[in-house]
Amino acid sequence: MAKEIEPKLQTIGAYLKKTDIFRIPEYQRAYSWNISNCDKLWQDIESYIDQDAEDPYFFGTIIIDCSMKGYLNLIDGQQRTTTFLLLLKAMHLRITEILNNMADTEEAAGLRRSLQQSLDSIFEILYRADVRKQIEIEKNWDKAKGVQIIENVSINELHKNELKNIIEAKTFADAEKMVYKFPRKQKDNKYTNFFRNFKSFYERLLVYQESNLDVLANGFLNKCQIIEIKSWQIEQAITMFNSLNSTGMPLSDADIISAHLFSHAPNKANFKEIWEPIIHKADELSQKRIVNIDSVLQQFMYINRSKEHQYEEGQLTTPGVRKYYTVLYPELLEDPIKICNNFSKILRIWDKIQGFPITKLLLKFNENFKLFLISYLYRIPEEKISERDITPIMECLLRLFALLEVGDFGFSSRYFKTFLFNENFKLVDPNYSIDKIIEDFDSHINSVWKEEDVIADLKEYDKNILVYLNEYIYAREHKLHFDFVQDKVNVEHIMPASGHNIDAIRADAQMTLEEFDDMVNLLGNKILLEEDINKYIGRDWFKTKKGTLVQDKKGYVGSSFGIATSLSSYPSDSWGKNDIEFANRKAADRICNFIFNVSSI
Repeated sequence: MAKEIEPKLQTIGAYLKKTDIFRIPEYQRAYSWNISNCDKLWQDIESYIDQDAEDPYFFGTIIIDCSMKGYLNLIDGQQRTTTFLLLLKAMHLRITEILNNMADTEEAAGLRRSLQQSLDSIFEILYRADVRKQIEIEKNWDKAKGVQIIENVSINELHKNELKNIIEAKTFADAEKMVYKFPRKQKDNKYTNFFRNFKSFYERLLVYQESNLDVLANGFLNKCQIIEIKSWQIEQAITMFNSLNSTGMPLSDADIISAHLFSHAPNKANFKEIWEPIIHKADELSQKRIVNIDSVLQQFMYINRSKEHQYEEGQLTTPGVRKYYTVLYPELLEDPIKICNNFSKILRIWDKIQGFPITKLLLKFNENFKLFLISYLYRIPEEKISERDITPIMECLLRLFALLEVGDFGFSSRYFKTFLFNENFKLVDPNYSIDKIIEDFDSHINSVWKEEDVIADLKEYDKNILVYLNEYIYAREHKLHFDFVQDKVNVEHIMPASGHNIDAIRADAQMTLEEFDDMVNLLGNKILLEEDINKYIGRDWFKTKKGTLVQDKKGYVGSSFGIATSLSSYPSDSWGKNDIEFANRKAADRICNFIFNVSSI
């Protein structure tokens, strides 16, 4: 009788060493993990390895349907499995490069042997190769080709051979030659998520010393784990997936820490009266996506670690929140009233600044900014926190996180995380002035980035976050009021991106389909616009969008946003290629000047 279900705790290495073929079914989504997802995965692995913990690190549950003979259908886990393989390929290339260049000395013998063992394990996963076959492959790389690890039959995946091409490449340069490249795109924007993520892992490993890479590879393969749940009935596997993703949430850090605080409270009733408002306020702010209780605990940890110099300059390893409070510094929990007052203060600060327009703008960016903003604001007496007074520190963070948004580096890059961790000692120090902090940001940005490179990236930027920043800087330059209500503002395409009139509008603008595809999502073709205006004019001709009567308020003329208002008096009634290019250059220059703290002329 066929098995019904088989759960098994496995290391990543054991999970990936299969004789059957992983399969991504027809109904699965395309590979969608990006640099940000991989950055989080990398931080988790690196932080775990750095802590030298004895317990394994758990990467969640993977659900597999085994009803097809010879195949393992990934019901839940295709994104992680694909990313694990990309990371292993990057490790394969780096370990091979290191072994090829390592001196054959007695001192290096132990490290060489350990690296070779990791390489053997990776070969077995990527090429289903034992040591004998590995030697054959190394002599003739063509024998590495045609080995199927994953069969991707998803109807949503446009680049089904991308993973195969990367794995079959002998060198990084070979992989770069073999992968798909989007036409008319520059730098990393021309690559798919597969190659961008693989490239990100490979470049991180380039700066790893041989011994550290050995520890990382061994730790990832042999100490990181997943729970593999096999089912031989597809309906059962999908039901299990839905169940595991809707129930059974583990205890949060706040659950654990509040239990410790409660146990230390001399008066349980009083503690409950203090803790409940904290939870309610955190929940209220969480609904607005400002901050939740777990992030409050994390933010106080960052503040306290910097104030008490609990880490050294240049040290980036951060303990988990639970470990920090319950293992490293349990004395913090022995005075529940004092630490709850600290948590309450953090919540009051966020509550006070949540409505500031510049706060709403920063909340559009990578959320790591919160850790460093709160470190600075925490040092200021609450009654002195005003939008005018905190704008300088907010703009410093905006400048740095705009570079994170437009570039191809993850937050864990030394250009962001290392700088901010070191700067946090100064952010929490009331004796270190805001002028000095601005100088630190100026110096860091100018030493790492070149204006011409940032301009080039901005000219190709085709997402939406910097549309908000462009509007903010425009208002700042023209001394206009800037604000927006999150669910009442749209990113408006001046030349519509879709709609029943789109072909006629594009023809009227004398743009080819290729030009349209290249330009419609650029910064120069996007502005902020109130939702109630946009819904009336979003797909109309430019002349109609400009509007004619102020009282009508159904065109740019009725907008409160400065760029839209300026477009209402645009000298031409048409909007085409040259107009987008001009506006795109202006937007790129405007944002670049802001990033480099250069006054615009």
